[in-house]
Amino acid sequence: MSENFIAGFTPPPDDGGPSWWFVYCEDKFLVTSDDPPRLPLVRQVAELGLTLEAARYLGLWQGRPTYTISLALATPAPQGYEWHGLYGLAMGWPESLTALGGRAKQVLAWERRNRFCGVCAAPMKDDPKERARRCPRCGLVAYPRVSPAVIVAVQREGKVLLGRSPRFATGRMSVLAGFVEPGETLEQTVAREIDEEVGVRVKDIRYFASQPWPFPDSLMVGFTCKWAGGEIVVDGEEIVEAGWYGPGELPSIPPRSTIARQLIDHVIAGSENLDPGGGWR
Repeated sequence: MSENFIAGFTPPPDDGGPSWWFVYCEDKFLVTSDDPPRLPLVRQVAELGLTLEAARYLGLWQGRPTYTISLALATPAPQGYEWHGLYGLAMGWPESLTALGGRAKQVLAWERRNRFCGVCAAPMKDDPKERARRCPRCGLVAYPRVSPAVIVAVQREGKVLLGRSPRFATGRMSVLAGFVEPGETLEQTVAREIDEEVGVRVKDIRYFASQPWPFPDSLMVGFTCKWAGGEIVVDGEEIVEAGWYGPGELPSIPPRSTIARQLIDHVIAGSENLDPGGGWR
């Protein structure tokens, strides 16, 4: 998250100035029609002429209060504004702003999914002391959900393993990923996912970096590792095509703002320091 963002739960006193607004409708956010697009910066979101639900305070961004709020029904964008999906905006927005948009999206999704208690079905209420929802009948506490997933760059003789999910655009390839199962370590998830999806064994599993991924509520934990054996056999469900790619051979890959691309670039940059026999120069 940007150094210009200070997370918070309780909004500051109203000083009469404007606030930033993440206005959410049908999985899209409201942004200006400018190039590049910007968040609405208005004193009250009612100035946009929209009928909205209760706002949720996120914190201070660039010194101004920042809120997220949702529309109950699909609505045309006000004049001078457009609806855009967060993933598309992430391709052009600064990483810090994309992360803040992800926070807003996840807070709203969590609230929608926790309107009623999952144990006794009573209406949930906001906790006044923290970002949580509490059941007044049985005491169940629901916090915003974060689903950990691993994303992995496997290296073999200066090449990186890339695969294509049936959900990807035609020709797009990326490093492999998968969700952590109960009772697993992150390293065990890495080994299991690579074996399940492409039949390859790995070794030397090392942490790389992490990135929030609000589609819908993941935390992508990146790793690098080395090929330890096995040839590619795709599972045909999660992965329908896979291969080893070196410098100058890369297909269409994710944009630079993603941890997937950062992993790919890291492996390819390292491969340029290998001699033809696979050893370091």
